[in-house]
Amino acid sequence: MSHPITILQDKTGSEIGNIFTELQSVDSSNNYAMAKVHDGKAFHGNVFFAHEQTAGKGQRGKKWITNTSENIMMSIVLQPEKLSINEQFLLSACIALGCYDLLNYYFPENIFIKWPNDLYIGDRKAGGILIENIISGESWKHAIVGMGININQTEFDKNLPNPTSLKLSTGKNFDVIAMAKQLCAFLDKIYNELIAGDSEKLITEYNSHLYKQGEKVKLKKGAQVFETTIKEVNSHGNLITTDVMERSFEFGEVELLK
Repeated sequence: MSHPITILQDKTGSEIGNIFTELQSVDSSNNYAMAKVHDGKAFHGNVFFAHEQTAGKGQRGKKWITNTSENIMMSIVLQPEKLSINEQFLLSACIALGCYDLLNYYFPENIFIKWPNDLYIGDRKAGGILIENIISGESWKHAIVGMGININQTEFDKNLPNPTSLKLSTGKNFDVIAMAKQLCAFLDKIYNELIAGDSEKLITEYNSHLYKQGEKVKLKKGAQVFETTIKEVNSHGNLITTDVMERSFEFGEVELLK
């Protein structure tokens, strides 16, 4: 059972965050936002921030586990009808860049985007993004953009392989709500650039922050492990690597090994 408190966000000219709703406890901010959209009660730019998630969702069916009120856990409703449905990775890259900008603002060193849209500080994961879409025919009606960014948490589940947080990196405590609203401003700016057609600039910027770009890595595909060098990610979201030949991989096709 969630207990929402609705707050009109005090930000001039920012569509993302036009209504900022704090949820004291909810199963998943994405589930909550999706239900509101289906009920006709959530619209473009509305933000749902969860202080506690009992069943947070990550990529590929994984759980997103986080401490209460210590981190950013929020979902944004977007109506990306000006984008085509084959531009879904461009939106994902856009959101990743907005989250990158937030972390980089407070800790401008060793911030990376790990393909496709994890947020890394050094070699440790500080956040992730999950986008769930509502598509009707050729029309992209809604995108529910879920973001989890570790801010003040310092202890994590031992089963997580490499978590970190902004506090672990800086030694400082942060106002999570204020940062979430600041994130809305970063996202609003870069989303408007995407809608205006600056996709080439966006992908170039994304690749400039790509984790392990230009480095030789080990990738695992099925039972096969091989070495290759990460080159870039293209506008369709394929990871491009090079060794004896240039290779292209879709998300989920390969796993990056340490």
